Order: sequence, then structure tokens, then C-alpha cells
Amino acid sequence: MPLTDRDRALLDFEVEWRRHAGAKEEAIRAELGISPARYYQLLGRLIDTTEAQEHDPMLVKRLRRLRDARVHERAARAADAR
Repeated sequence: MPLTDRDRALLDFEVEWRRHAGAKEEAIRAELGISPARYYQLLGRLIDTTEAQEHDPMLVKRLRRLRDARVHERAARAADAR
């Protein structure tokens, strides 16, 4: 299934958002018209698709690596709390 226009917009935004003035959350609302929570939810699902990988392999690899590091960090904190 090919990427939708929204899928491409999410990936393109993630590449370009630093060029926007202000906070990322504000740019998400202004540029994409969705809440930051919804953006991250959609982006998280999107980076697991083959189509996203083919569209921008470096971006997807970076985002997966960051997500995996956050998951690992959370697991380590939970283990320390026990």
C-alpha cells in the first residue's frame, strides 16, 4: 500500500521541522493541523512500514533508533525502581 499524502507530510515534516520558528509542538499544530500526541502516534506507526522505510531510509532508521533507546531507558528505570 503506497504512502498517503498525510504519511508523506508527516515524514517530510519530521525532516524539516527545525526550520520552523518556535517549538515543535506549535509547528505540528500550525503545519499539520493535528495535536502533537496524534502526530507522534501516527509517526510511530508509520516508521514501522516498509513504505516509510523506502521513502526515507535514513530518517526512519534514526526515528526507530530513538524510539528503541526510549523504550530501553524506560525499561531500565522500571527495573531500577523495583
